[in-house]
Amino acid sequence: MMMTLTEENYLKALFHLSTENPAVSVLDLSKSLDIKMPTVNSMVKKLAAKGLVLYEKYKPLRLTEEGRRSAGLIIRKHRLVEMFLVEKMGFGWDEVHEVAEQLEHIQSPKLFQKIDEILNHPKVDPHGSPIPDEKGVIAVQNFVALSECTPGTLYRFMAVGSSDDRFLRQIDRLGFRLGDTIRILETMDFDRSQHVIINENTPQSFSHQISANIRVIAV
Repeated sequence: MMMTLTEENYLKALFHLSTENPAVSVLDLSKSLDIKMPTVNSMVKKLAAKGLVLYEKYKPLRLTEEGRRSAGLIIRKHRLVEMFLVEKMGFGWDEVHEVAEQLEHIQSPKLFQKIDEILNHPKVDPHGSPIPDEKGVIAVQNFVALSECTPGTLYRFMAVGSSDDRFLRQIDRLGFRLGDTIRILETMDFDRSQHVIINENTPQSFSHQISANIRVIAV
């Protein structure tokens, strides 16, 4: 199904919102996109007419099966582009989001199939987020925020919860990389900052905001 760039952006935004809260309203979508309510309401009706969104007045918005598949394929293109830029073109992980935002709208399945092949079919993007498969299905990740973890247990850094370039550069400055292990030594009562040790030898202090955007799994 052919869609405009704007329609694709709406679908993708609705998909991301619905993974955090299944009861997404038109107001939620309006705030996420920073677009006025009447405009969002009009676009949602268009997407509903195309069979991509289930829309009833005063009820939560829901993606149809086709809408979810389409959103997954847009996200697939975005994350494949990010991986290609980092792995094959030398971009930093903090530099790729805006470029991928533009290239994800290219309508060429063969191009993205080739990118996938060149990268040897990666399962995650540079930020640790899962890359949807060719049917738009996204694997579930059972990661938790470091801020919710308790001292003593050894964890592995698997993904980030934010693609904000300032956050990613801060992680780089801390010398922290995906795959590193991390052990919480202490969580401070006052501001929820954490004293940690990385790879069992490098002590660090993380603010609560940083810890809340680090996704880990127990080793």
